[in-house]
Formats: sequence, C-alpha cells, structure tokens
Amino acid sequence: MTRTGLVLANLFHRKTRTLLTMGCIVFAFVLFGLLQAVHVVFTGSGDFVGTTRIITQSRVSFTNSLPMRMVPEIDAIPGVETAMYQQWFGGVSKVDNTEIFTFAVDPERMHKVYPEYVMPEEHWRAFATTRTGAIVGRMVADKYGWKVGDRIPLASNIFPQKNGSKDWEFDVVGIFDGVDESWQSQTNGIYINHGYFDEAVQFGKGLAGMFAIRVEDPAMAEAVAMTIDKRFENTADETRSMAEKDFMVNFLKQLGDIGMMVRWILFAVFFTLLLVVANTMAQSVRERIPQYAVLKTLGFSDDAVLGFVLAETLALCAIGGLLGLGISALLSQGISANSGGFLPPIIVGAEVWIAGIVAIVLLSLAVGLLPALRARRLRIVDALAGR
Repeated sequence: MTRTGLVLANLFHRKTRTLLTMGCIVFAFVLFGLLQAVHVVFTGSGDFVGTTRIITQSRVSFTNSLPMRMVPEIDAIPGVETAMYQQWFGGVSKVDNTEIFTFAVDPERMHKVYPEYVMPEEHWRAFATTRTGAIVGRMVADKYGWKVGDRIPLASNIFPQKNGSKDWEFDVVGIFDGVDESWQSQTNGIYINHGYFDEAVQFGKGLAGMFAIRVEDPAMAEAVAMTIDKRFENTADETRSMAEKDFMVNFLKQLGDIGMMVRWILFAVFFTLLLVVANTMAQSVRERIPQYAVLKTLGFSDDAVLGFVLAETLALCAIGGLLGLGISALLSQGISANSGGFLPPIIVGAEVWIAGIVAIVLLSLAVGLLPALRARRLRIVDALAGR
C-alpha cells in the first residue's frame, strides 16, 4: 500500500463519522465562499466604472430629488463634458411582479455619458424621438423574451400617472448591451424617456434623483466635484458629488457594515467547525494508537507518523473545503440570476478561492497539529501495552 493509500484508508476507517464531519466542513465552506464573495462585491464594487464620471446627489440623501434647472449650471462648469439627469422610476414587471432597475433619463445625454452601453445608432435615435420609448438591458430582455417593437407593461411603486394609475406602458425601441464582460453584467435595467415621464407623472415634475456627469479629463474629476458642491453651497439644493465608484460603494454600504457582519458570522462558523473537526481527529488518533506503534516498529520515523496524521487532517479539510467552495460557486450564479438586478454579480472568483485554500491549510494545522504531535511522541512499548 502506498503512503497516499494509507492516509485515505485511515481517513475513512470510520466512514459514518468521517462523512458527518466532512459534511460540516462542506457546509462551513459553502457559507465561507458565499460570504466572502458578497464581501468582495461590497468592498470592491464599481472597479469597472473608471474615473471619467462623477455622481452628484442631494447633500441630505440620495432619496432627495434635485431640480433639473441645475443642469445648465453644471454643464457650464469648466471640465464638465455632459451632465445626465436621471430619476428613479421604481419599476415593477407586470409579468412576474418583480422589481427592475428603471430610470427616466434624457436619451441623448445618456448616450454621451455612458458610451459603455452599446446598441445600433438607429435605436439610440428611436429612443430620443419616441415619446413612450424605452431601451431594455440585454439581461432583462433575455429574461422576459422582450424584443424591439414590443409594448411592455410596467408598474411604478412610486410614481402614478395624472389619472392616479401606477400602471405604465412603454415601447421597446432598443436593447442595449455592454462594451465588455463587466458592462454586460450591468445590463439588468430599463431606461425610459424622461420627457414622457415628466409630462405624464402626477407629481415630481422637473426633478431628478441625481446627475451623472462625464468629465473631460479624469484628472479633473476631484476638482469638478468640489466646484459643483461649492456652486450650490448655502442654497436650498446643496449637493454632494463623488466619483462614480465611491457612489456605488457608499450606496451598497447603506445596507450596513457588511465586512463586520461577514467577519462575525465566519468567526462563529469556523469556531464551531474547529471544535468538531478537532474532536474527530483527536478521537481518531486515540483509536489508532496501536497502529501507529506498529508503523514505528516497522521502521517509520516519528516525523513520518506526524506527517501521516497531518496529511489525514489536510485530506479531510481539503476534500470538504474544496467541495464546499465548488457548491458556493454554483449557488452564487443562481443568486445573481435571481437577484432582480438589485445586487452586482456575486462571483466566487480567484480571490475567494485563494482565501478558501488558505483557510483550509490553517484549519488543518489548527486541528491536526496536537494529535500529530501526540502520535509523534508515542512510545512503542507504552502503545502496545495499552498505556
């Protein structure tokens, strides 16, 4: 029998106990993979957006709207290329009653500010000239089977029409995609023509939730943001401007300190796991003391016996840990697909896998080192005598 075969035979000499312990490890690493992936999203979201845009919102809160009369003043600030106004619509699909990211925007300004969203020029022109026009992200279009020319029903959980109804209908004039993989993952929303929205809405006319501003030079972004905030300081509409990436991260952090929650949950999970696996390994070594004595009698050194125990522990943790990370990777895809677009894609990527492998090694050492040292110090005579 090879050394690897001996390690595996020892690992599964009590199959039920081993499988139950391995199940605990799998479950723990499923949680580890998902929580670490969420943590990466909340701390690094927006890396793809670059530095050419800044977001201006109300200084009070991003839920407070700003008057669109501010747009010409922002356009006139040195360094500003184009300012796009947008209003959160609160769209709800009438097909399955799920929420969809829906914004009312100026089509021409959006095309200039977000060149990363791509579709044929004739669709952009149709969006600008069609009163009830809407463009739909590729992910949403694929989900509902919508195509150009369809008339889609949407409800708004915020804005009623003048007749009091919150049911709206829009004509799909284009389906936009992303310029690369990162932006393709952002095609989870709908944009409607702000002109029609502002005309038909019962309240909130002449207002926008925020402004997305494209700057001429990324190096000017910070200075432009400060100039905008200074321009509206001590007015009824004070602003807070920041880089688009910072805005996205701050928006996600409104849900709470995700990093702290992840750390405490993982601490509780792995502390419990440490006790379970440590007890399993300690009991396994106690049961096989005579076997280790026989190995030493056959000429295996103390270090070789120590290596067998550590290898057995590593095999147990590695099989369970890698299986758990694999399951978490599959689950993350399902979570992202069913999040309705309200979370960035949750991906168990290389960063999470590396952290998981490090956790497997550390867990193996923590639970296997003491039993391994005990086996190493074992005296043949005492072991065979049952002492």
